[in-house]
Amino acid sequence: MYVRVAICQINPTVGDIEKNYNKILSFIDKARILGAKIICFPELALCGYPPEDLVFQKDFITSQNEIIQKMSKNVDDYIVVIGFVEMKEDLYNACAIICNGKIHTYEKIHLPNYAVFDEFRYFKRGSRYPVFTTKDGFRFGVTICEDIWHPTEPLLSLTTYGNAQLIVNISASPYHISKPKIREQMLCTRAYDYSVYIAFCNMVGGQDELVFDGTSSVISPYGETIARAPSFKEHLLIKDIFVDETFLRRVHDPRPRFETPQMQCEKINLDIEVMSNSSRLYEESFFNFLQEEEEMLSALILGTKDYIQKNNFSKIIVALSGGIDSSLVACIAAESVEPQNILGISMPSEFSSQHSWEDAEILAKNLGINFIKIPIKNLYDLFLKELEFLFAGTKFSTAEENLQARIRGNLVMTISNKFSYLVLACGNKSEMSVGYATLYGDLAGGFAPIKDLYKTDVYRIAEFYNKKKGREIIPKRVFEKPPSAELRPGQKDEDELLPYRILDQILKLYIERDMPPSVISAITKVDAFTVLKVIRMVEQSEYKRRQAPPGVRITSRAFGKDRRVPITKSISYIHKF
Repeated sequence: MYVRVAICQINPTVGDIEKNYNKILSFIDKARILGAKIICFPELALCGYPPEDLVFQKDFITSQNEIIQKMSKNVDDYIVVIGFVEMKEDLYNACAIICNGKIHTYEKIHLPNYAVFDEFRYFKRGSRYPVFTTKDGFRFGVTICEDIWHPTEPLLSLTTYGNAQLIVNISASPYHISKPKIREQMLCTRAYDYSVYIAFCNMVGGQDELVFDGTSSVISPYGETIARAPSFKEHLLIKDIFVDETFLRRVHDPRPRFETPQMQCEKINLDIEVMSNSSRLYEESFFNFLQEEEEMLSALILGTKDYIQKNNFSKIIVALSGGIDSSLVACIAAESVEPQNILGISMPSEFSSQHSWEDAEILAKNLGINFIKIPIKNLYDLFLKELEFLFAGTKFSTAEENLQARIRGNLVMTISNKFSYLVLACGNKSEMSVGYATLYGDLAGGFAPIKDLYKTDVYRIAEFYNKKKGREIIPKRVFEKPPSAELRPGQKDEDELLPYRILDQILKLYIERDMPPSVISAITKVDAFTVLKVIRMVEQSEYKRRQAPPGVRITSRAFGKDRRVPITKSISYIHKF
């Protein structure tokens, strides 16, 4: 006997409940045509994730509960599993199980409160372990995201006491590098340990800094992935599961016989039959994991595209310096909106090399985007003339250097203001980490696609982009010339910082792994003084990062939602070695 399951990997918009509802109905219609009996949607699919403080607005909650009631009137000979915010005596991150006009609920038990998650602020944890049994004897349990990351409950009770043959896990599991593989390995372990099918339904799409990769899957009781949806795309995944396989697997595994569940399950009967003895199984395409460069690029594009579209922008500005960062940002922009809606602006100063604006123009032509050049020398000279009485007798310094960046920032923001463009800032994580960026200059913008991408990874993704396109979109010279802000004669980034391959090693160990200076020095073979210098730069630059635009989260420890440190603090502790 078989049960046909549909996993609806959708991209909702936070707060647009009516639009999300219509999308859900569309996916239900498609799943029904294909004969699905259990149709699953992601965590908080009705309102989008994370809703943050929107949950404190009563209308936001009641409208969801009203739609769940409305939906139940049209669900008859199938089951819909969908995430929403439930209002009872408190607020719950909940799941509605809808069948034959009736609504049952499950409330999320394990509320994550680490990294980018803050669910203790919003929800009360659930305490019920329902197992649903259909008229023809099929048993399934429902969990929500974090619930399945815990190795014991609620899975132990649902399978050992409730004898569930399928666990549906609806999720809004955000992306970071290698997360799809890490997550699926965990799911395979859970399915194998509990001899149960797992239908994992993950959200897809960008929401502010977060990107949800989808990569939904169905795992067999033998811990094997038998169906997988694509990453970073909406998709309807259909899979027939062989019901008896859970029993056949369990009788060969004595471990659960000696486990003691913590909770007795609440047994709920559903007035529906879901099993079929059809020998014609549905053949679903199996999507492979992406290689790391394509995975990262896809996340950057989806995060940027959704930020643009969901915030109702259609036109983009990118300040093109002729360097690798702005080149990659322009490529991401060209994948996110129509190229004719992108304006690339070169703003050379007296210190800019000719090849910089030439490379910027070549890139713009290769991408098919609009391009203009606005030299800033005259504006720069006017500023210096007005400041001459105050600067008299002083040497040329970073103040004069950064003035150029601030003039450029003013220009792009003024054009943005005039013509309703969204400005994409071009700073990378290496620069953001050590404060190698100018407030109200190159930090100006509405969104920063590569702010969580280290400089060495910028080169790697840019090279992959050219390879993927099969031609030289980003000019070869952009890869070959030394990175430079070009704010004074002969300036090179790595003369003021470190070679990026070394700097990025130090930053990753300190920011993402919290390694102490002595360990960083031992691993990287960099002297203690240099390591401490880099760490001081990181800690002293927090005030800049707080004023930077949001950007796509790529690493497991992004600035902002992930890594939270005070601006005002003593950094004396970093001198200990």
